[in-house]
Amino acid sequence: MRWENLFDDLESQLEVELGSDEIDIQAEEERLRLGRLTIRDRLKELAASSPNAPRFCRLELADGVRVRVCLEAIGKDWLSGEVQIESGSSRTWLIPLEGIATVVVDRALTVTAKDQFKEPIRELSDRLGFGFALRDLSRRRIDLDLVTRLGNSHGTIDRVGRDHIDFAVHEKGTPRRENSVSEFRLVPFTQILAVKL
Repeated sequence: MRWENLFDDLESQLEVELGSDEIDIQAEEERLRLGRLTIRDRLKELAASSPNAPRFCRLELADGVRVRVCLEAIGKDWLSGEVQIESGSSRTWLIPLEGIATVVVDRALTVTAKDQFKEPIRELSDRLGFGFALRDLSRRRIDLDLVTRLGNSHGTIDRVGRDHIDFAVHEKGTPRRENSVSEFRLVPFTQILAVKL
């Protein structure tokens, strides 16, 4: 009778050990998955967590400016969204992910990394880089405010290179004409914090 109790006790100890090993393995797998997440993955997670509601988050840019953004699109290395400005109206901003210092959300993001890697659904925006978005603005000849690490300027993007833009600075409200351009700037992508449309 005592031998049966001893074997039962050993069997239960073995089950506990095997169970704790399995928990440790799952925890390690989750840490590895989390280690592969990027800020872009987390923003996509935020956007997917409220598909039928506005997807707001607060961003602090590298220059310290804080904005509240309603996410509209997330590209390969950029995002765009409506930003509320002082007058109460909103304005579309294009923000490179490199220009973001902090993302502040109102709630904890509870989707685990495990869910991120179930089925990688590739959208077209996943492949479109910041340069592509800037080329579209250049093609449409939109006058805009360019926010860089050194300050703001108004003008039109003339050309987009591999890692920079040619930016013609001119007065707000005036069309881009040769005689209205005060200067031309070559601006590396790494210096751009936001493009306000």
